[in-house]
Amino acid sequence: MEQNDPGLDLFFAGYRQFRATVWPERRKLFETLARDGQQPRALVICCSDSRVDPAMVFGAAPGELFTIRNVANLVPAYGPDGAHHGTSAALEFAVRVLQVPRIIVLGHAMCGGVHALLHGFPSANDFVVPWMHIATEARTRALACDPVDPQKACEEETVKLSLRNLRTFPWVAERVAEGRLGLHGGSFDIRTGLLTMLGDDGNFHPA
Repeated sequence: MEQNDPGLDLFFAGYRQFRATVWPERRKLFETLARDGQQPRALVICCSDSRVDPAMVFGAAPGELFTIRNVANLVPAYGPDGAHHGTSAALEFAVRVLQVPRIIVLGHAMCGGVHALLHGFPSANDFVVPWMHIATEARTRALACDPVDPQKACEEETVKLSLRNLRTFPWVAERVAEGRLGLHGGSFDIRTGLLTMLGDDGNFHPA
């Protein structure tokens, strides 16, 4: 592995800080997690955007959140086949193995994937384009109401779309129907720090 990257020094410095301060404080927690395994309180499906950290937003400690991150916090519809399905595989593990009691789909403001969905993909065409095709319906729904802020409207519609797609997974729908699994949608504004949650009325409200 190449080691002559000066930028790595920042990460190593951060690690040393972790070992000196965070690790001593959290050592017992990590030892407990190693011994007893994980029992996360929620699965959070969020964007890969480096500006959005779900553990920070929800004030969660290690072991409390099982997290799936991808471009634009999308969940594809249920469709098992021989292809690779990273998001669906992680979803299945969280629901069927870890038996999480709730799933939160967390969108965010200024999402680059949504911006590309609305305005085109100038360079990332190999995988981003087909991935974002999952959200074509969200784009259509957002623009159909002629919104003042198409970006925001589409960001919110991707959350709603992912929640609908979650219900196409039979073992998700079964647990929801039995009251063993809750589905929730939210959006985090990185400009203001405001978290909004999707209400029964179909709108997002401050948490």
